[in-house]
Amino acid sequence: MVNASEIDYEAVFQALPSAVALFTTDLVYIDVNEEFLSSLGRTRDQVVGRYLPDAFPDNPEEPAVTGMAKLQASLRWVAATGQRDAMTLHRYDVELPDRPGVWEERYWSPVNVPVFGPDGKVALLLHREEDITELVRSRSGPGSDDRATMLEAELVTRARELQEVNERLRQAHAREREVALTLQGAMLPASGPLQDHRAAVRYRPAVGALNVCGDWYDLVDLPDNCMAVAVGDVVGQGLAAAGVMGQLRSALSAASRIADGPAQALEALGLYARSVDGAESTTAVTVFIDYDSHIIAYSSAGHPPPALLHRDGTVDFLDQATDPPLGARPEHVPRPQAEIEFTEGAALVLYTDGLVERRREDIDCGLARLADSLTSHRGADPETLADALLADLLPPSGATDDTALVVLPL
Repeated sequence: MVNASEIDYEAVFQALPSAVALFTTDLVYIDVNEEFLSSLGRTRDQVVGRYLPDAFPDNPEEPAVTGMAKLQASLRWVAATGQRDAMTLHRYDVELPDRPGVWEERYWSPVNVPVFGPDGKVALLLHREEDITELVRSRSGPGSDDRATMLEAELVTRARELQEVNERLRQAHAREREVALTLQGAMLPASGPLQDHRAAVRYRPAVGALNVCGDWYDLVDLPDNCMAVAVGDVVGQGLAAAGVMGQLRSALSAASRIADGPAQALEALGLYARSVDGAESTTAVTVFIDYDSHIIAYSSAGHPPPALLHRDGTVDFLDQATDPPLGARPEHVPRPQAEIEFTEGAALVLYTDGLVERRREDIDCGLARLADSLTSHRGADPETLADALLADLLPPSGATDDTALVVLPL
């Protein structure tokens, strides 16, 4: 039996029967297989290391044929969203390598797929294409069946129409994302306790992705010099997630004002969430701060643990009262609660999973990065610390998941 470590993946790549190419996210060829070179009539030196539109521009004699421009748009969309794109059948012509200025009409069926790096962001773009030129010609050449020719023409027409529909859908999703972000911004607090307690808050939507607007934060002043702080994350996308987020945030805010502690507030939220479509599996954590006794009480429903940064730079994660997400249990069970002391000058940091989680990486790695960043920036004011955490922990190209962040000085 051959082990995976013994497989020559370069040989596999070169032996693939379909034309396959690898791009950087800037659309520069970094590798192509032999079938790709054969089908396009190019040498490796004419392709590898070159920018896509430089290696294969659109036919200037056929301005209506914009297949290569559509391929570029698809690849950029895959790089931005991290989602696969199976393009419809379309035409783009290829310049004959031994006859400059002479173009051959060609038809293709491409698929573009993201390849993720260790940090969870898109590192490469895999492009596979099937040359179906001969199929099209066989259905429309001399002596071909008239009915087959008509069907082929219909297929090409419908394929182009489908490509246009796909583009309109992408634009519609982009508009929905913008509306959802605006709605979310209107529902999140921007004054009151934020200003009174000098809290710094940040929200960063996932770059290019459509599943946004499920994250929230909230700060509530309580009697007897106390305060409640919460963050949560709704599973869902777009306007639906934003709507659920608004309901749950408001419910938890109200529950915090009458509950005896954070666990009781989360219990009430969990019971309410059972009646809200789309609230299943929501995670949330809420913290009650008593400024007179210098005690933090907290409870978590499946959420990443808040971090307490002490004045000496040490970091404690509030992970001793963690329970399943909302709606995960069929029966109601009281939620756990724990406490920790703090000294004046400390800082409390609450966040959603986009700040620390990465694909194919244990959550402990992300928490260790967060602790290191907090220690490095100890003593910074809340606004500076919030910006530093985002700079240290989010990928340079932007977050791959929504990120909400609250930094509260104690």
